[in-house]
Amino acid sequence: MELMDFSLKAGLALLGGFGIGIEREIRHKSAGLKTNSLVSLGACIFVLLSLEFRGEAYVDTSRVIGQIVTGIGFIGAGTILQRGSKVAGLTTAATIWCSAGVGCLAALGMFKELLVVCFMVVLVNLIFSFAERKIFHKEPED
Repeated sequence: MELMDFSLKAGLALLGGFGIGIEREIRHKSAGLKTNSLVSLGACIFVLLSLEFRGEAYVDTSRVIGQIVTGIGFIGAGTILQRGSKVAGLTTAATIWCSAGVGCLAALGMFKELLVVCFMVVLVNLIFSFAERKIFHKEPED
């Protein structure tokens, strides 16, 4: 893989995670800018590594992506807290999962899709939170 191609994909993964993380950071939520940026970058790097060795014995990019999904699930689980009857951190966990997906998209060269997903994640975190408060009179969960 050319260094320019690697840099472009890793850079876009980092920017995608940054775009998602900045919304979390501005709203003072856990797992903000650094976490989402690094999760996206890390996912991208693992997928790029698997693509570099494709064709070798025991290398399957779809399995690598599956393991990223599982591993990020553990990170997300660490953000979920139960306080009495309330559960907090589910949105943060889901956002981290989406950031990993953004990194995978970057590694696969799916740049338009990456932008769409980033936009959708930020939209869900902003607009849906507002709708929950106004329509359902719910307090923000995290």
